[in-house]
Amino acid sequence: MISIGYNASMDFYQLAESALRTSDVESKATAISTLMRYCNTGEDRAEEGFVAKRFKTPSYAEFCRIVPPRELPKRRRFDTTEGLARLLHSIVHIEYSAIDLALDAVYRFPDMPTAFRHDWLEVAADEVRHFRMLRDILESLGYRYGDFPVHLGLFDAADHTAGDVLKRMAVVPRHYEATGLDVNPQIMRKLRPFATRLEVEEVLGALELIYREEIEHVRKGDYWFRYCCAERGLEPASTFRRILDYYALRKGNRSVLNVPARQAAGFSCSELRDLGAESCED
Repeated sequence: MISIGYNASMDFYQLAESALRTSDVESKATAISTLMRYCNTGEDRAEEGFVAKRFKTPSYAEFCRIVPPRELPKRRRFDTTEGLARLLHSIVHIEYSAIDLALDAVYRFPDMPTAFRHDWLEVAADEVRHFRMLRDILESLGYRYGDFPVHLGLFDAADHTAGDVLKRMAVVPRHYEATGLDVNPQIMRKLRPFATRLEVEEVLGALELIYREEIEHVRKGDYWFRYCCAERGLEPASTFRRILDYYALRKGNRSVLNVPARQAAGFSCSELRDLGAESCED
């Protein structure tokens, strides 16, 4: 794996770029801790003329075979070791991608306040922890991250919103991560009939922890989305709707909305009804 060529003279944005480029999660974790210290000491300002780079490939391309989404299996069996491993691998991939999504927000939008970078570094650190938990379970099954093909969905979402922090906050935390809040309980329900297997119990425990912490991640995205709307004099609900429609995201979401979790993360009942919630109480 590619590790960070770190040296003490790196500024905040050079280190953030290196953390995004490396495929080594432990190097990412070290960089996240250092970047947090930079935030805490006011060393997170970009030099004049700084322009964030666009990346052609994700850091995981070094060890993952990338395929179109249509080539991935639509249904998974949980009653075999390989079936459970395939499910787990897909979630491990989401968590790895989420590390880079948080780091990319830190790196790409230097005009945002320090509190913005602090929030997304906290998210990145959580995602590292989630990745490690699930990776360890996957390896206990005899598989490694990279053993099954993956798709570019979240990397593409980051690339498509690289030019606008408002769109990034709408699309990544408020759409994709919020959809994770919808899907996570459904996955756990499907797994529970197999909970007598030790590894399934471990997966369920990890998913329950991730679910609780992801509510806070979506809430942070909601806060910064609303912050950007206020800065631009935009009404949040209609702005969110327009962005989802622009990227054709509303018609692609077939999950049953998790109304309590989304409300805890900042969604209003009017937004949730617009997204298809059958019932919601403020």
